[in-house]
Amino acid sequence: MRNAGASIDPPTDPFAAIPLPTPPVTKGKSAKGGKARASKQRPGESGTGGNGNGRKLPPGVSPDIFGPSDSPSAGGPGSDAPAGSGLPPVPPPAQPWPTSGPPERRHPVPLPGSSNGAEEPGSFGGGPSVEIPHPGPPRRRPRRVGFVVAAVVLLLGLAYAVPAVIMSGAILPGTTVLGVDLGGLTVSQAADRVRERLEERSKREIPARALGVPYEIIPERAGLELDIASTVGQAPSGFPGPLEVWRGLTGTTEIDPKVTVDEVRLTEAVEGLAKKIDRPVREGEIRYEGIKPKIEVPRDGTALELNAAATAIKDGYLSATPGPIDLPVTVVRPKVTAEEFKTTAGMARKAVAAPIVLSVGGKRARIPVTVLAANLAFEPDKQGELRPSFDAEKALATVESRLVDPSKAPVEARYDIVGGAPKLIPGKPGMGVDADKLADDVETVVREGGSRTIPVTLVEIEPRVSEAEVRKLGIKEKISEATTNHPCCAPRVTNIQTIAKLLDGHLVKPGETFSLNEIIGRRDTARGFVMAPQIMAGRLVNDVGGGISQFVTTMYNAVFFAGLKDVKHTPHEFYISRYPAGLESTVSYPQPDFQWQNNSKHGVLIKTSFTSTSITVTFWGTKRYDKIKAISSERHSFTDFTRETDDKPGCIPMVGQRGFTIEVTRVFYQGDKVIKRDPAIRTVYRPETDVKCTSASGSSGSAPDEPERTQETKETDDGR
Repeated sequence: MRNAGASIDPPTDPFAAIPLPTPPVTKGKSAKGGKARASKQRPGESGTGGNGNGRKLPPGVSPDIFGPSDSPSAGGPGSDAPAGSGLPPVPPPAQPWPTSGPPERRHPVPLPGSSNGAEEPGSFGGGPSVEIPHPGPPRRRPRRVGFVVAAVVLLLGLAYAVPAVIMSGAILPGTTVLGVDLGGLTVSQAADRVRERLEERSKREIPARALGVPYEIIPERAGLELDIASTVGQAPSGFPGPLEVWRGLTGTTEIDPKVTVDEVRLTEAVEGLAKKIDRPVREGEIRYEGIKPKIEVPRDGTALELNAAATAIKDGYLSATPGPIDLPVTVVRPKVTAEEFKTTAGMARKAVAAPIVLSVGGKRARIPVTVLAANLAFEPDKQGELRPSFDAEKALATVESRLVDPSKAPVEARYDIVGGAPKLIPGKPGMGVDADKLADDVETVVREGGSRTIPVTLVEIEPRVSEAEVRKLGIKEKISEATTNHPCCAPRVTNIQTIAKLLDGHLVKPGETFSLNEIIGRRDTARGFVMAPQIMAGRLVNDVGGGISQFVTTMYNAVFFAGLKDVKHTPHEFYISRYPAGLESTVSYPQPDFQWQNNSKHGVLIKTSFTSTSITVTFWGTKRYDKIKAISSERHSFTDFTRETDDKPGCIPMVGQRGFTIEVTRVFYQGDKVIKRDPAIRTVYRPETDVKCTSASGSSGSAPDEPERTQETKETDDGR
């Protein structure tokens, strides 16, 4: 704006000095020389410095703001200003000028011609006001802010760029692996340092524990190795970013070691640990020793979780966390608790308190407590309780013939030896005891008590072994035979022949274990056994079934020379000369028992024959060896016998003889070549006491049926 004055600083009220417009001047003289119509002068108005119409303007205000005095537009039609006044026309209603500053920096200015109230001296009268932005400092502030921002950006750039340049080309400061500082090193230097500081540690045994028991794992055997290149490759290097610079200046960067894993070797190592940690769960058991129940208490088992253990070992190898690795182990609980076994023990004792009597059609048969005990078991059910389980078929084997007419009983398929070769005789069905119903009845008596006399039901049953099964057993040739001799006609001979008849034609299937006491049971007079001498506690005493040890010794030799597995045999306390030294066995009921296993792929048929002075046991099946020999050592370690005199009734005299020790080795041949040897069997015989009987009921002299003692040969074989 022209002639706005020298100063830009506004007065307290910069528009207070502007006079309100005066009434219109009458036209006449010109502003230059004519005499104007007199007008009333307001106080404070000056006669000079007007606008050519006799009006005073405030200092610094140019009259040009009103336009030329001769403007035809002044006071034109529609204007509120008088014609020729030189004032601009009255504008439309004021609209505030847009402003951006705060309200206190805006000042209202009345416009000419506005009428917004009473006129103030030195102002335009009646016109609207406008707001004019306050000039001054706001124009200079952007320059100062921009300068500050630029300076800050420059400083921040320098604060990042300088350390970034210094850190570039090396591993970020503060970078560590397992406590080894790698900061500031090149990648190759870092690899050398890791190898120097951690290679020995990476080969140390890894401590572990399972259920509190410590174990050690050798990393190399477990296929674990520190991968130095991959470990260092994780470290931040190169030109760092801003965050990396900040972390390098103020903090640390911990990287985990990288490991290579040979999964095959790790699996083998974990399986090796499992062999040490795993313990099979032991289920409890109630078994009878004779007729006395014995409890085997159940025990928890443990099983290493193989996959989880392998993961734990990989994660724990070179871990920054100290301490052993906890290997995950599952505890396997038994099906039945120890408390349940203790509760059932009372039931087991009552079960064998008395025999069980079977009856049908006026016939009766007794199952002795020993047979009950041998065929009674206690098995867990789904609720974890023990239930009695009775094997009726086995129990009936010794008593069923007393309940069923032999002419109506089933006939088992069997072999007869015809013309020196086995011939299959087909079996046929017949009447027999309903074994399933009998089992249920016995189990009810054991569980609930009640009468121990059980009525049985006869039904038609098939032979226990079918003809097809017997035919597949491979019974085609003699595989061994043994014979022992004895004097004629003594009571013990009756017992030898009785047991021979009971076992003649018995088949032992592949893998099956033969138990003499289980098959024959207690020897009794009902089946033809009689009283005869037998050894008990080092002395000869009379008992039912005495003398059958000779049959057992004969069978033991057949087992030996057939190459079958000896499971359990018990030599006599002292040597009896009619038996081969070191190749004999005794038996009693319920113990000791005589047991052997058919460890061949074919069946074994037992055939027996006897004369008045001998007993023979022959095994038929399929031969596996050309020859088997028994190599006996010399007798040694002799011990002297003692002498006694006995005046008690029933005394049986004995002939004294020295004790000794002998070893026998079984040797297997194919042709003339030895293919294997069994470990030597050592037998120690006690000295036999020399007993003289002086009572009236006793007799002096040698033991009955005792032949002259002879020296055994060093070598025998199955061809004798």
